[in-house]
Amino acid sequence: MEKAKVFWTDMRCKTGDSLLHKMDRLIKKAGIEEIDFNNKFVCVKVHFGEPGNLAFLRPNFAKTVCDKIKKLGGRPFLADCNTLYVGRRKDALMHMEAAFENGYTPLSTGVHNIIADGLKGTDDIEVPVKGAQYCKVARIGRAVMDADIVISLNHFKGHENASFGGALKNIGMGCGSRAGKMAMHNEGKPEVQQEVCRGCKTCAKFCAHNAISFNASKKASIDHKKCVGCGRCIGTCNYSAISNNVWSANDILNAKIAEYSKAVLDGRPNFHITVINQVSPFCDCHAESDAPIVPDIGIFAGFNPVALDRACLDAINAAPAIASSILGERDHKHTDHGTDHFIDVHPATNGLTQLTHAEKIGLGTSQYELIKVK
Repeated sequence: MEKAKVFWTDMRCKTGDSLLHKMDRLIKKAGIEEIDFNNKFVCVKVHFGEPGNLAFLRPNFAKTVCDKIKKLGGRPFLADCNTLYVGRRKDALMHMEAAFENGYTPLSTGVHNIIADGLKGTDDIEVPVKGAQYCKVARIGRAVMDADIVISLNHFKGHENASFGGALKNIGMGCGSRAGKMAMHNEGKPEVQQEVCRGCKTCAKFCAHNAISFNASKKASIDHKKCVGCGRCIGTCNYSAISNNVWSANDILNAKIAEYSKAVLDGRPNFHITVINQVSPFCDCHAESDAPIVPDIGIFAGFNPVALDRACLDAINAAPAIASSILGERDHKHTDHGTDHFIDVHPATNGLTQLTHAEKIGLGTSQYELIKVK
């Protein structure tokens, strides 16, 4: 397969220029104007950010993208689907309030927000996935599938189950309804190392399914009949007492994310933009954001989400670790994987499985030509 073109620009701005102007030039150079937007509904998939998190993308980026689409005759809207875990984005009312609190309003972006899987996360469509190994049918938020064109606007960061989150994570997991998210997560169930557990009960506060209980010694245990395998407890435990002992589970989750991404993108024009700034070690679904693990790098864009994710991953792995971050605290030279910053942060994960499976099912290529835009 021919190498995909991935365009990028750095974060440097001369006096009189701005990063938003550079972004506009970048997406034009990357070919967004080749898409026929005329009177088309355009889903711009974003992550509105969990309140308390400050690493999510500022709404200014979304406004720049939507302004470009409107100039080209399109009818854009910003979309996300409800979450599976406890938080402030698990139903449409709370989700909209969270988006507004984080600055995503029609006054700031010039477009409307739509919670694509409806009030309770049940408004979805079953979409067949060609060539799928795990998900023959994906459950996608209805408003996403009703759109004529899909644009992903992504914040690249770490993830405790998927290793990292880029375009595929934003599209695949992000466009799945609550039932779809459950289907993606249900292969592996975490376990508690009771000798390490401190009984602080933080994990139970973030379990949406009441699957965590405590014995007389205040040690946690997880009821696998109730647990959906979302991994939220793993990321919230301050003492690393919870882990997923089904080592294939994260790989299967990554494969399912790729398959859900294919369900969303197949048969429709699509384009992808990723911002690499404030690269937090955990997802923007967390109600906090740890210190960035590498310096800000730039903005990347292109038509191939697999190549885009690979280019972003390579750029981050080539960047130095910030000494004061969680990455800087760890030895980042794994013998099995080489230098992979996200594996250093989450050793039980390998995000490359997401990209290799995406290639396997025909979603795109990870081979790319990197082109800089000033």
